[in-house]
Amino acid sequence: MVNHWTPKTFILVIAVLYVCCSAGARHCSAVELDTDGDIYLIVRSDDMGMTHAVNQACLRTVTDGIARSIEVIVPAPWFAEAAQMLQKHPEVDVGVHLDLTAEWSAIKWGPVSPGVPSLVDENGHFFPTTRQSEKRSPNTGFLESGWKIGEVERELRAQIETAKRMLPNVTHLSAHMGTATCTPELKSLVDFLAKEYELPIQIPNLNRAPRWRSKPANPKEAEAEMIKLLEDLQPGLWLFVEHPGLNTPEMKAITHLGNDNVNEERAAVTHAFLCDRVNEVVRRRGIKLISYADALKME
Repeated sequence: MVNHWTPKTFILVIAVLYVCCSAGARHCSAVELDTDGDIYLIVRSDDMGMTHAVNQACLRTVTDGIARSIEVIVPAPWFAEAAQMLQKHPEVDVGVHLDLTAEWSAIKWGPVSPGVPSLVDENGHFFPTTRQSEKRSPNTGFLESGWKIGEVERELRAQIETAKRMLPNVTHLSAHMGTATCTPELKSLVDFLAKEYELPIQIPNLNRAPRWRSKPANPKEAEAEMIKLLEDLQPGLWLFVEHPGLNTPEMKAITHLGNDNVNEERAAVTHAFLCDRVNEVVRRRGIKLISYADALKME
């Protein structure tokens, strides 16, 4: 039997095919969420810009390991090097790690923007903590500093605009130590900036993967913790955040109250993100490692 198509029918079929193909094209760049029980995981390396060793470790966990996104602290002292490194790797997904604190005892930094006196201590540095602690000396908490929302906005805008100017592939925002979003007023401000600059700070349906049960003291412990986390993941979209570094004299000199082994702990994180056994679990379980940019394309 021969089918005879009229011009009207032919035009209708072409129109249907066009719509279908266009829809398919829109989905080509998107990751399908939780299709057939898939596990999607964003592994995020935080605090690039803090030190030379952290810069090296963060980049390597993405280029050679399981991390897919890096958070950069714009006011931090090694930001210029971080920018130079990332300019050579424009494929790396980058987040602006909005910062209003400088928690370390032997390394300090302050605002990018001038004229924000309510955000700094008598030395011009950010306060060490979000909230005042009984264990610390007075006047160390951001929330107790008398901060002004206009100055916070000026500083966060400066950080975002500096990042967009100097870093390739900036796709999102996050908050260092949670300070920039720790009150309803601050959160409302950051949500407003995220919308204005088209850099989301929230991803729909994103689940925060559980932190490791304890801070690993050595590479083997970190490896075991990472494997346990990966084995326990269920289908869905997950985010896991940690802080890579290297065990160098520079990192050994950096401490803060309650953490005298940051060099060993961050080197252990780097090992876990790079080791073969962790990669084997990712492959065996079919875990799809994605970046924030990938997740933001999900529908």
